[in-house]
Amino acid sequence: MDEWLIYQGTGEPDPDRIALLPPAPEWRRFDGEGSYDVPPIDSTTLRRLGGLDAGTPPVHRDHTLHMVNAALYLRRPLLVTGQPGTGKSTLAHAVAYELGLGRVLQWSIVSRTTLKDGLYQYDALGRLQDSQLASGDGKPTDDIGRYIRLGPLGTALIAADRPRPLLIDELDKSDIDLPNDLLHVLEDGEFTIPELERIADRQPEVTVLTDDGGRVVVKEGRVRCRAFPFIVITSNGERDFPPALQRRCLALQLSPPNSEQIAALVQAHFGRGEDARHGEMIRRFLNGDDTGGARPADQLLNAIFLVNGPAGADALRRSDLLEMLMRPIDPRHG
Repeated sequence: MDEWLIYQGTGEPDPDRIALLPPAPEWRRFDGEGSYDVPPIDSTTLRRLGGLDAGTPPVHRDHTLHMVNAALYLRRPLLVTGQPGTGKSTLAHAVAYELGLGRVLQWSIVSRTTLKDGLYQYDALGRLQDSQLASGDGKPTDDIGRYIRLGPLGTALIAADRPRPLLIDELDKSDIDLPNDLLHVLEDGEFTIPELERIADRQPEVTVLTDDGGRVVVKEGRVRCRAFPFIVITSNGERDFPPALQRRCLALQLSPPNSEQIAALVQAHFGRGEDARHGEMIRRFLNGDDTGGARPADQLLNAIFLVNGPAGADALRRSDLLEMLMRPIDPRHG
């Protein structure tokens, strides 16, 4: 194992290794104040999310391990592309679990998503309604922090000693403006909340809600990280991103899982020896066909689950259900 690897892909918790991370490059150092206690990610959650925590480590190709560690050293987001089922989202959870970075903050992108959705939300209407019920004069309550909740990206940028893990999932589904809107936040590691900036002379410190259910103090309306988050941005390759965003990220292309990775995945979910027991199905999954379609790994897991269930392998082999479950996804139909 290379000595420089902070994340080693063992699948076992080793939170002390993050302390071996050297100082950031001068141009990627931040000065956020304060600290934030983050909830840990437990092995049960990791397994549900597709991680490999049953005594079977994730099997990474060398270039994946190297790019993950380069992102940690350089304090840069990791832009991960690949077919569905290649483990893009799972990568963030595996790194967070092994290095003890806490629960992964997840920001799922759709066509209507804006940058502000990821940074914070301000419930002005709720504040007004509560004020009317409390006093009857319609004046907003002074406790504005109760009505501000940081989004996943905003929470990841709260100052903490360890980098917070953030998954920005399927950025290629976003509106055309969002990748460009992300540039300054990812480069500067900070953002401001105008509603708090306006009252900073009267309330320099405001306690607000966070995306992971906590509370944190924001000073003078400014959120700035101390340790830059470990950010995984996933894409299914449905569009190209602007060069300015690509320059600020490290690019990682994940290939479909090989036989060793699939065997480890099956063992993690169903127990040791299950990869050999279902060897025929695994070979069928890996062989694919000539349509160019993708085979997400969860298709194989679904089929094995049914084979292990009450119906049993014999009943399923006599039907066309397994054929339907293992059918590749036609790239022409997304």
